[in-house]
Amino acid sequence: MQRFYLAVAVVGAIIAWLFFGSYFASHGPDIVGFVAALFVNGPGSGFASDLLMSIGLFWIWSFVDARRHGVPHWWIVLPTASFVGLILAMPLYFFLRERYVRDA
Repeated sequence: MQRFYLAVAVVGAIIAWLFFGSYFASHGPDIVGFVAALFVNGPGSGFASDLLMSIGLFWIWSFVDARRHGVPHWWIVLPTASFVGLILAMPLYFFLRERYVRDA
């Protein structure tokens, strides 16, 4: 499963940054504009809210799970979720957890 998790993380990060990169190429490093664009209409707002709340839940769960199982370097999911998204952070955490559990 480690290779699968790592592959999903890499492919997910690439796909996410294809979209993010095109936005920043057109608008420059406008973080406020980027966040505002997430909430441009009802469906986008609902999707963005769902995703942001899911990221928050994942942060809490990964913190608790990492402490429970002693997963080292779990904190890397915090910036990866913030700067790329859950599609990188979640499989990356699963990769780290699987690697630790297998090696322990």
